[in-house]
Amino acid sequence: MSRIGKLPIEIPAGVEVKIDGQTIIAKGPLGTEEVTVRPEITLSQEDNKVVVGRINDERKSRSLHGMSRTLVANAINGVKNGFEKKLEIVGVGYRAAMQGTTLNLQLGYSHPINIEAPKGVKIEVEANTKIRISGPNKQVVGDLAALVRSKRPPEVYKGKGVKYEGEHIRRKVGKTGKK
Repeated sequence: MSRIGKLPIEIPAGVEVKIDGQTIIAKGPLGTEEVTVRPEITLSQEDNKVVVGRINDERKSRSLHGMSRTLVANAINGVKNGFEKKLEIVGVGYRAAMQGTTLNLQLGYSHPINIEAPKGVKIEVEANTKIRISGPNKQVVGDLAALVRSKRPPEVYKGKGVKYEGEHIRRKVGKTGKK
């Protein structure tokens, strides 16, 4: 049995969970998240816990068990606490600013890059070079952070570009000159 899949999911205070067949709906202070699991997976609510099980021990069911439990746990945790990614901008003249719900990036190109925040996701810019992306859906937050990073990934010689906070950039030694 899946070690992750067999763990029950504790429902925190302030979160309301409703199971409708193969769909689980979690409502909390940060919004509503809905997760639909495959037919091989069963959902049940016991006391203040959600239990994710499987209908049989076939390979397909076993492979989906832990992942389905994690998706449900992320939805329940997301509506209560939310998820966040922090990005840093490194480089002379590189900066970020918010214009309403649009993130405006100056990354050394001849034009500004504008990224619209999806519904439910909040983007904050701190000190022109730090970006915080937060929201209840872990996948949407991660995808948006990856999109922002992809506009100018950090390069290996000077480390200029957009990187995750705490990300280590492996540096290369440049040219040594003529001898």
